[in-house]
Amino acid sequence: MKMEILLLDGLNDLKFGDLPEHIEKIIGKPDEVENLGEEADEDLDTILWNYDKMGISVFFEGKNKHVLSCFETDNREATLFGQKVFEMSEDEITAMMKKEGLTQIDTETEEWGEKRVSFDEGLIDFYFQDGRLVTVNWGVFVNENGEIEEFDDEEEDED
Repeated sequence: MKMEILLLDGLNDLKFGDLPEHIEKIIGKPDEVENLGEEADEDLDTILWNYDKMGISVFFEGKNKHVLSCFETDNREATLFGQKVFEMSEDEITAMMKKEGLTQIDTETEEWGEKRVSFDEGLIDFYFQDGRLVTVNWGVFVNENGEIEEFDDEEEDED
């Protein structure tokens, strides 16, 4: 399976907002299913499907209707803007993202030790351990009815 990260859109032919049945039809049954509903936001239930062999996790969110809201991958073949991101350094990823117009950068060292580099306009996070990219997470905002909410970054741009 091709692993093309599509910011604010999905992964290959899997689009944010798709129903679980559609995802299962395209890539099959997950190896593991977790319900994160009680741990997460009270307004949303989150269901996580893990596909170990593909190196992806698929997140569905909603309350009244669950839809595809987020992906996470550690698949070494994953590409973003035509580049294999797991072969790139943090500086190379940052330069590529800036070149693509994503300039709102936030970095933080997580309590478990990984460094997170986020690009807010693209709703994407890159996680590094010992200077090496280990995971990429990207998605969209979904409301309790399973509708994708527009991400408005204009307020920050006006400053």
